[in-house]
Amino acid sequence: MSESKHVLLVEDNELNRDMMVRRLSRAGHRVITAADGQEALDKMHSEKPDVVLMDMNLPVLDGWSASRQAKDDDAIKGIPIIALTAHAMDADRENALEAGCNDYATKPVDFPGLLIKIKKLTRR
Repeated sequence: MSESKHVLLVEDNELNRDMMVRRLSRAGHRVITAADGQEALDKMHSEKPDVVLMDMNLPVLDGWSASRQAKDDDAIKGIPIIALTAHAMDADRENALEAGCNDYATKPVDFPGLLIKIKKLTRR
C-alpha cells in the first residue's frame, strides 16, 4: 500500500464525490471534501492537505479561479493541485496548468494513473 496522504477532493457532484472518496480511502488516503471553489480555498487554509483534486466546473467559485487564487496565496501556494475535468482537449490541459494546477486528469478518471500523479506530486 502506498504512503497515506491527506487529500482534499473538490467535487460538486455528490455521486462522483462519494465514489472518489471510497476509492481514495481504499487506496489508503485520508480524504476531506469541498463542494465548491470557495470551500476548497477555506479548507486548504484550515486543513493544509498534501494534495488537492480540483474539479474545474464548480458552483460559487470555479476550479480555474480557485486554483489561481490558491497559487497567489503565500499560505497555500505550495499545495499541489490536480485539475479534474471532463474537458479533454490539449487547450484545456494548458489552461489548467496556466491556472496554477500542477497536473491534469480527465473524467472519467483513470484511477491508477491518478494515484501515480498523487504520489509524484507529494514526494518530498
